[in-house]
Amino acid sequence: MSTGELLGIEPLELKFPFELKKQISCSLQLSNKTDNYVAFKVKTTNPKKYCVRPNAGIVLPRSTCDVIVTMQAQKEAPPDMQCKDKFLLQSVKANDGVTVKDINAEMFSKEAGHVVEECKLRVLYVSPPQPPSPVLEGSEEGSPPWGSVSDNGNVNGTDLSTGTRAFVEHLEPQDKPLEAGALISKLTDERNNAIQQNNKLRRELELLRCQGNKNRSGASLMFVIIIGLLGLLLGYLMKKT
Repeated sequence: MSTGELLGIEPLELKFPFELKKQISCSLQLSNKTDNYVAFKVKTTNPKKYCVRPNAGIVLPRSTCDVIVTMQAQKEAPPDMQCKDKFLLQSVKANDGVTVKDINAEMFSKEAGHVVEECKLRVLYVSPPQPPSPVLEGSEEGSPPWGSVSDNGNVNGTDLSTGTRAFVEHLEPQDKPLEAGALISKLTDERNNAIQQNNKLRRELELLRCQGNKNRSGASLMFVIIIGLLGLLLGYLMKKT
């Protein structure tokens, strides 16, 4: 915090995780630890580059106020990632019950005899947070990659081997021998189970086909019998007439 008596400011530097073509925001917290109303105003050396909300306001006694500073999207990075922009926070004791609408430039005029506290804030560019390590495609986080099963029910050994190699290469060197062996053993078991399931499905399919052929044969025989009976009935009727 600053050493001023009216407002405590945290932090004393505006740190922006710099990224090109992206708006970036950071915040300040103003703390009023006095029993007085305190008015404040935020100024910057580069007003077109930044948006401050609120840029002026009232901090009630024994309370805090958050100020959001947003940097507009930048097309290019400055040399050596050094920024020369500065901010100035002015604070002054205000009358009890004052509101934001009552704030004016004269309140912060030292020439008018007002005691104005000032705190300069510099701008720092920092590296943006790094994204987490990507999870291998086709697997849940923390689980090994599985081989795919083709449309005919066969395990795709190429996918299985490729996934195994990718996972082994992703491991740390000291963990490769143990974890790779366990992974290969587990994947082998999974492949064998898949093959067994595939064979079982094939047997069931052949059984269904046999049953279907029997049903069709029975239906054809019944059709022939019906046609024969109709023929006999038709011949009987013709002879009778």
